[in-house]
Amino acid sequence: MKNEAVLVTLLSQLVVIVLIARVAGQVGRRLGHPIVVGEILAGLFLGPSFLGRGFPGVFHALFPSDGQPGSTNQIIYMMSQIGLIFLMFLIGMEFDFGNVKKYGKSAGLVSVSGIVLPFALGMGFGIWLHPQFPDTNTTAFCLFIATAVSITAIPILGRIMIEFNMTRTDVGVLTITAAAIDDALGWICLAIVSAIVKSKLDPTATAEMVVLTALLAVALVKVVRPLAIRAIEYQFGKENDRLGLNGLAVLIVAIFGCAAITNKIGISSLFGPFMLGAVLYDQVKFRETVFHSMKDFITAFFLPIFFTFTGLHTDMGSLGNQEMWIALGLLLFVSFFGKFVGCFFAAKLSGFKNRQAAAIGIMMNTRALMGLIAANIGREMGAITQPVYCMLVLMCVLSTIITSPVLRRLIAGTEIEEHYRDSEYVKSRRGMGLRVNELDEMIA
Repeated sequence: MKNEAVLVTLLSQLVVIVLIARVAGQVGRRLGHPIVVGEILAGLFLGPSFLGRGFPGVFHALFPSDGQPGSTNQIIYMMSQIGLIFLMFLIGMEFDFGNVKKYGKSAGLVSVSGIVLPFALGMGFGIWLHPQFPDTNTTAFCLFIATAVSITAIPILGRIMIEFNMTRTDVGVLTITAAAIDDALGWICLAIVSAIVKSKLDPTATAEMVVLTALLAVALVKVVRPLAIRAIEYQFGKENDRLGLNGLAVLIVAIFGCAAITNKIGISSLFGPFMLGAVLYDQVKFRETVFHSMKDFITAFFLPIFFTFTGLHTDMGSLGNQEMWIALGLLLFVSFFGKFVGCFFAAKLSGFKNRQAAAIGIMMNTRALMGLIAANIGREMGAITQPVYCMLVLMCVLSTIITSPVLRRLIAGTEIEEHYRDSEYVKSRRGMGLRVNELDEMIA
């Protein structure tokens, strides 16, 4: 009976999560945002900051806390991670390596510049804010804040780029390449920070993690890719351009296997599926078939679960005084300014025009996933307090919300225009009978 009660609670939660996400996504689209923005806000709405304060009885009945009958927090967490693993594979397949040789050095410069400046500013912010929380370790407190503000989230950035049809533009290739480098460096940075907090800094272990990741990448390119291409050709020939049940089962095993390997390495379970998808980027027919089989279900079901999980652990009531709200404003300035300026000038040095460089800077400001993970690790280790955790979550969410409206105003007159005419954003708004904004009218 206990399992049945948990199942009923979980099913009720999933019904609410999916419905609210769909409604919020469509509202976001009508307001000129990609669907993902509405889904993020829906996740926050279902948390204690909004539903918990406005309708506490409904909130506690729908989302029982740990220790209460029917609690599903761990299940929700696991399901959210599975969804992100699948999404990372899809994003990896959208990665076009045709221009990587051309922009590889530029992507590295953008990534490093977009980490160093916000990291330094984040450290300064942490030093300034720490006296408000004297019970926390100063070094741990500052390092986790600096890490959270200096990294970029590939899954959400990739989803925005897919929706705007930018993944195969020069700006898109450079940005997603820089974000991938940023993500890898971010995990290394998180590992180092965690080691410092535990007073067990081990350079050998960090070097081993980097080497193992490089070896995995080589194995995927030299061994897995040739075998996968042969299997794809055989499967498509046998199934008449269909992936088939056996092919889909093998693909799922491969995705989960890569996720498990990179998790054991320490880079993150999300990076392995991205690398697996990336080595198959040029298998056009396979990519289209996989997207047809998986994308809509992942988008409609798994991602709203992740955003809800985040919202359930964010309580704006923890920002209980004026000093905390001032600190939030300063954190937003430090994070946005540091990331944008670092990436903008790095892109300019790489030969991009002002609008292109600004678009890169804005997209690299998208932190949702990686920033949230860093904040959660810091909270679990006791390095940051609940108010600071709330600040970091709001910083991650707001940096995602501003990306799309600002990006739309930067793409006119750039290489992205032609791709944007066929984007999901423009097509869906016209499909709903909505007038696109003046910029969209000019472009599309």
